[in-house]
Amino acid sequence: MDIDLSDEEIAFRGEVRAFLAENLTDRIRDGAASSPTVFVEPDIGQDWNAVLNERGWLAYQWPKEAGGPGWTPTQRYIFEKECALAGAPNLTVLGLKLVAPVIYTFGNADQKAEYLPRILSGEDYWCQGFSEPNAGSDLASLQTRAVKEGDRYVLNGSKIWTTHAHWANKMFVLARTDATGKKQAGISFFLLDMDQPGISVRPILTMAGDHEVNQVFLEDAVADADGLVGEEGQGWAIAKFLLENERGGSCLAPKLAYDLDQIEKAARQESDGYGGALADGIEWKRRVARLRLEVESLEMIELKILSNIAKGRPPGPQTSLVKLLASNIRQDVDLLAVDLYGTGGLQLPTARPLYGENAPAPLHSPGAQVASARYLNSRAWTIFGGTNEVQSTIIAKTVLGL
Repeated sequence: MDIDLSDEEIAFRGEVRAFLAENLTDRIRDGAASSPTVFVEPDIGQDWNAVLNERGWLAYQWPKEAGGPGWTPTQRYIFEKECALAGAPNLTVLGLKLVAPVIYTFGNADQKAEYLPRILSGEDYWCQGFSEPNAGSDLASLQTRAVKEGDRYVLNGSKIWTTHAHWANKMFVLARTDATGKKQAGISFFLLDMDQPGISVRPILTMAGDHEVNQVFLEDAVADADGLVGEEGQGWAIAKFLLENERGGSCLAPKLAYDLDQIEKAARQESDGYGGALADGIEWKRRVARLRLEVESLEMIELKILSNIAKGRPPGPQTSLVKLLASNIRQDVDLLAVDLYGTGGLQLPTARPLYGENAPAPLHSPGAQVASARYLNSRAWTIFGGTNEVQSTIIAKTVLGL
């Protein structure tokens, strides 16, 4: 695997760095740094999306025929890495990286024309209706029903852990259109308007006090016939395609490396209790070094996947390995931050957001203020997008052949 950059790729990296230096404002960077959740608040995320869209870079993962810039897989990775190392916020993944690839891969011409431009403009903000109270890791057991009535489908059921449903005006939903055969074969994929009487949203507050997820109730909710993506019964295949993008369609190692850099920087300012800096302690250095090596190993796996994609191969089940490792490292990095600040990191303000004029004042430092909330929020990493147990089973079966 050759990971050296060509002259053209080095020049592209310089272009991205220059763009970030000019356009990534302190407000957006500070907002991202003060967001304890995986998804930044829409005001920060959408503002950054608008900056990228104006440059033509928001749809950087999309093929050129779908409205993307036509970048190579290496260019996409360079862009994500430089954004992460600059402290840019995560993009609104549900629309840009999950449902958009489904629409331009499986959708018809009308669906592509209607939805893709609105994702880029920010007019549509999407949430994902997959998990249910009794169908989480065993997603094929979902019970939400979709019954065709004339030129529309009527949906009844409930979805849970629905990220940003309280902000979204659109939802992509898995629902059962046939209950007579194999359970995977009876699932279909729908696009729904959230603003209708048949949909209600109930907030779920996390341990950290964040309102990021919700339970959504569908009571005779309506999807027009053109809200069906693909054919009836194709939903399971579409869902597997989408989840493969979710689990391994991004580079996660650079963001982890950036967070480690910030922790190391802060550790130089924290006392070890003996007249020195915490960063100088041998045990602290060992912990940081171990995590640094794990992050670098993760990046090597991501680059291997990138190499396969560049050769026209699908990312494959190795994405489950990335998801598994990244989730565990994320939790270890966030634990390191809590240990860094000690009692100063135990502040757990309930106000949100933790940036802007109305944000609560930190008792110790901005990093300490967000440390506990981020640690509690990252407990979900080993659950969402498929639990660690699910990823381990996929790896055992499809990678190791067990």
